[in-house]
This record gives sequence, structure tokens and C-alpha cells, in this order.
Amino acid sequence: MRVAMRATMRVAARAVMRAAARVAARVAGSCPTVCVRMALVLTIALCLGTLAACGSMPDSVIVVAGSTSVQPYAEVLAEEFEHQHSENGIDVQGGGSTAGVTAVESGIADIGMSSRSLKEAEQALWSIEIAKDGLAVIVHPQNPIADLSLTQVRGIYSGEISRWSELGGVGTQIHVIAREEGSGTRSAFEELVMGNHRITPRAIIQDSNGAVMQLVADDRNAVGFVSLGLVELHPDAVKALRLDGVEASGRNVVSGTYGLYRPFLFVTDGEPKGLTKQFVDFVLSAPGQQILEREGLVPVTADREDEG
Repeated sequence: MRVAMRATMRVAARAVMRAAARVAARVAGSCPTVCVRMALVLTIALCLGTLAACGSMPDSVIVVAGSTSVQPYAEVLAEEFEHQHSENGIDVQGGGSTAGVTAVESGIADIGMSSRSLKEAEQALWSIEIAKDGLAVIVHPQNPIADLSLTQVRGIYSGEISRWSELGGVGTQIHVIAREEGSGTRSAFEELVMGNHRITPRAIIQDSNGAVMQLVADDRNAVGFVSLGLVELHPDAVKALRLDGVEASGRNVVSGTYGLYRPFLFVTDGEPKGLTKQFVDFVLSAPGQQILEREGLVPVTADREDEG
């Protein structure tokens, strides 16, 4: 009875952690510097305090924070790791790639999650690629548009193209959905698609891939960009456009024919040690990579097999 109650309270504590992380992500999205640190500090304190109050504090806990693109996959990995190592805890929180890097630099998090390459000023940190993820440009399933060029996508997001009729669709206004500043998904999109062009200030800004996908799923005139892995997990919710005639798929990311993809990174302050190293090693192991592949990502082992 006592064991069952402990387990129930631990589940409740995890629910509080997830809710707190969502709050932190919203704060971080609106103020990506000092507020990032404050939001993550408060979130971590609340999470660990809740676990302790529930009497379910594991012997060792590490905090993994950052990209909301990487977050759902890290949560699945953490659950499997904790199942194998019940004495240890992995607390996964969002906030965005920049927030994750900042949290590691500040000593707030043990591992940062980033869905973009590290910037020049961040190169002193240790990082490892755990998987690749494509970027999918998505529309409502009933939108007749199925294929766009990168130039056309850039035109939409810069504001130069504002109506679907300019692309062969119906004559309605295009509702542009984008991620917030500091998001790894946005950074990758700006690098891979926008180049020197800026995203139009008329874009509707959302703080997670899930929120972007939900808006597009509910709006026939919307366009967005999200994690390809998320689209492949929910193939009926939205339609991923072909880009320059190439289908958005993990297979085409591996072959190099689909050019919109970014790395998923774990970032630490120096070489990982102890429990942090154990978790990183698990993620890079065959079972960890199989989990990521099952969840729709391109495992780093696929690169090695392709090279062989």
C-alpha cells in the first residue's frame, strides 16, 4: 500500500513538473535572457521541491532543459532510463534551445537540449549530436498546395507572397505561423530557408512545435514549420509539403535529398561525468537510438551505416 501511494505521488509530482515547465517555456519565449534563468530556476526549484515533499526524491537527479523540439524525445528516453535505474531521476524541461544553453552555462541544468548548431560564442561547451530531425513546412490537409520551392517558402515568410492564389491555390490570405525568437526550430529555419531575409512581423508567433501544428490543423489558410518527427507521428493532422519536388521524410534526410534538417544536440559544461554521462551514453546506445528512430527521428547510427 505504501509503495503504491509513493508511486502515485511520484506521478503527481511529475505532472506538476510538466506544468511548471510549460510556464517556464512561455516566460523564456517572451524574454530570452535574464527571464530565462529566473524561469528555469523557479521551475527546477518547484519540481525538486515537489518530489521531495512527496517523499519520492531519487538518490541522484539531473536536470535536462532546453529545446521544446527535443523535449518530448528526451522525456521518452528519461522514462526508459529511470525504468532501468529507479534510484536515479531525470527531470526534463523545455524553454527553448537558447534557454537550454544558457541554463548549462549558468549551472542551472546538467544537460542542455538544442535543436540548432551551437553559435560561435557557445563553442566552449561540450556537445554531442543525438539524432537528426527534418524541418517540415506544413499546411492544412485540405489545402490544394502540395509542392513549393524554397524560394516560394522564403517569399511567404518574408511577406513578399501573401495570398495562396499567387502559388496556384485559392485566393485567400496566407496565415503565417512561426516560432519565437530563441527557438532552435526558428534558428534552423532562418538559416536553411530565410538566409538574409527576415520573417515578416505579421507572422503569428507560437512557443512550441505542438502549438504551431495545432493552429495549422485548425486553419485551412495557415502555413507553419515544425519538427518532421512530430509530423510523422501525427500524419493525418497536417500535410507536409514537398520542397522542390522532394518529399519530407526521414529516409530523404538520411540520403541527403531533403535539405531541411537540423541536429538535435545534448550540451554540457565540459565532458559529462557521473549520472550525466550514464544518461548520455544510454541515449547514444543502440537501445536509445532505436527509441529515437521509433519516435520518428533519424538516429546518428543511420549516418554511420550510410557511410559504411
